[in-house]
Amino acid sequence: MSALPLLVKYIITFIIGMVPIIELRGAIPIAVGMGLTYFEAFIISFIGNIIPIYFIVKYIRPLFDFFGRWKIFKIIIDWASNKATKKIKESEKLQNYTMIGLFLFVAVPLPGTGAWVGSLIANFLDLPVKKAFWPLALGVLAAGIIVLTVTAISFGGVAALFNH
Repeated sequence: MSALPLLVKYIITFIIGMVPIIELRGAIPIAVGMGLTYFEAFIISFIGNIIPIYFIVKYIRPLFDFFGRWKIFKIIIDWASNKATKKIKESEKLQNYTMIGLFLFVAVPLPGTGAWVGSLIANFLDLPVKKAFWPLALGVLAAGIIVLTVTAISFGGVAALFNH
């Protein structure tokens, strides 16, 4: 993959960073494996990962409404929405510490966490994009630093992070 043109590597990294579940957790090590510097891998993955935040927080409800017309999707959407809404309403702590919770949820780079799911949670909480964006983006930043560090260790040690 090192023979790919630099722009193609950037585009691949950017797109992988946008993909749900994989997000920047997969984009950074793949980019480094393709020969991008750690800095390039981090920045391009980060940008790719935060772009969907706005659209998910702002526009996921119309998509839910559209797909909710079909019974199978409606069952899943209603179940997820009701469960999330019930938990949110029952928990005063969750309501009081929403921004910290979103940040921490996205910052821990584990499967099932990340900008996509965090943005869905923000939508279920009826948070406006202006309020939800920063904790989600900072969570992506923190997750990116963690993934970058783990990638550097696996690709030759932390010193490689500063030398590459």
